[in-house]
Amino acid sequence: MKDSSELDRLDRRILHLLQKDGRLSNAALAARVNLSESACLRRVKALEQQGLLRHYVALVDQVLAGYPDDVFVQITLLSQQQDDLAAFEAEVAKLPEVMECHLMSGDADYLLRVIVADARDYERLHSQYLTRLPGVARVHSSFALRTVVKKTEVPIR
Repeated sequence: MKDSSELDRLDRRILHLLQKDGRLSNAALAARVNLSESACLRRVKALEQQGLLRHYVALVDQVLAGYPDDVFVQITLLSQQQDDLAAFEAEVAKLPEVMECHLMSGDADYLLRVIVADARDYERLHSQYLTRLPGVARVHSSFALRTVVKKTEVPIR
């Protein structure tokens, strides 16, 4: 798999444009990068095969979908044995409100970003699911007051 240091100017431009608008037709993309349609399609297919382009998705507005609040949750487990981590990770991945889950260094074992309708909805998620995940010793939650920056585009250098 190529890393970004091995990409040329055209590949970088294609990645930038597709991250901005994944619905661009090949014809429109080719015109914007000044390539023939066939050459552009070959490059896009190569980027997909290399794993740089993994998925094409639609970004849903979480507020309009009924989840205006972001809560950042630090979870500490009773044990950090591989089996315990795997059990936790398998179960946390099943919760639809969990948008991100990161294994962390530092005080907490995991950092989650969950989306909820309000504080009452979070209390439900906390009491019925988060505290019942395998091996959970402690849950520390912080509500985001306002999102200042939220990006979906990975910078390609």
